[in-house]
Amino acid sequence: MSEQSVGIKVSVVIPTKNAGPILKDVLDAVFVQQTDWPYEVVIVDSGSSDGTVELIKKYSSIRLIEISPNEFGHGRTRNFAVSKSSGEFVAMITQDALPMHNKWLSSLVDTMESDPCIAGVFGRHIAYPDANPFTKEELVEHFKGFLTKPVVELDDPDRYKVDEGYRQFLYFFSDNNALLRKSVWEEINYPEVDFAEDQAWARLIIEAGYKKAYSDDAVVSHSHDYGLLERLQRSFDEAFALRRLFNYQYGQGLKYAIRGFLALTFRDFRFALNNGVFKTGVFIVALMPVDNFMRVIGQYLGAKGNRLPEFLRMKLSRDRKLMMVSMAKNSR
Repeated sequence: MSEQSVGIKVSVVIPTKNAGPILKDVLDAVFVQQTDWPYEVVIVDSGSSDGTVELIKKYSSIRLIEISPNEFGHGRTRNFAVSKSSGEFVAMITQDALPMHNKWLSSLVDTMESDPCIAGVFGRHIAYPDANPFTKEELVEHFKGFLTKPVVELDDPDRYKVDEGYRQFLYFFSDNNALLRKSVWEEINYPEVDFAEDQAWARLIIEAGYKKAYSDDAVVSHSHDYGLLERLQRSFDEAFALRRLFNYQYGQGLKYAIRGFLALTFRDFRFALNNGVFKTGVFIVALMPVDNFMRVIGQYLGAKGNRLPEFLRMKLSRDRKLMMVSMAKNSR
C-alpha cells in the first residue's frame, strides 16, 4: 500500500472513540487487503481515553485526525472524514466491524465498478462467533434478502409513494461496511443527523436517480447482543429516529405490536427447535420471548415518541444525544 496520496484509489475511513481491543484486529485486517491499487486509511478519533489513539499511532501510514467529543456527529464526522480523503472511492467501516478476508475491499470496489450509476455499495455482516444464536440467524436472514436484487434504483415512482416496504428496501444502507463513490458524495453529502445517517444518505441518492448495490462477498463480523433494557432502548431510538426521518409507521396500534411479538417469537422458537438451541442454550431460549417483547414495545413507543413527555423519552432512550437534538428542534 502506498503512503502517498497521489494515485490512491480507495480511502478507508474509520471513526473511533474508545474502540477497545477489537480495533487492533480491525486495523490488521484492513492492512492485509489484497488489491491491485493503492489505498489509504483515515481515522477520525473523537476523544478516546482508553489507549485507542496510542494504538493508532503505532501504524505509521494511518492518517489520524483528532477532534473533540462535542464536535462528533454521525453525519457530520463522516462528511469531515470523507473531505480529508484522497481516494476515488471511500470505504466506510466502524471500529468494531472486522473484515473477514483479504478480498473484502476489492469486493466492494468490484461491485461499485460494475455500473457507473452505482453511488454506494454496502456489504454483508455476520455475527461474531460468540454471539447469541438468534442474533446470528437474524443477520443471515436479513442480508439474504438482498441477494435477489443486489442492485436497486427507484424504478417504480407510483409504488414508491405508497409502499413503505419498498421505500425501506431502497433506503437500507449500512456504513458499518460500505463504499461511497466520492464524486457522488461531493454532490450529495451525508445529512447531518445523529442517527441513521447512512439510510438518510441512501434516500437522497435514490431520489437523485443513482443506484445502490449490495456485495455479499464484502463481509465483516459485526454484531451486538443487547441486554433486555438495552434492547428496549435501542429499539425505541431506532423507531423514533426512523419515524422522524422517513415517517415509517411500524404498523398501527397495540394489536399490530402483539402480532409482531407473536410472529418474532414463533419464528425464533422454530429456529431453536430446528437447530438444537434448546440443547445448547436453554437460558437463551427462555430469555428470547422477553427480548422480543422489549424489541416490539421499544418500536411501538418509539413510533409514538413525539407524543411522549420529554422526561419519559429521556428514560427510554439509549442515545441521550439523539433525544437532546430532537428536543432542541421541537423547542424552536
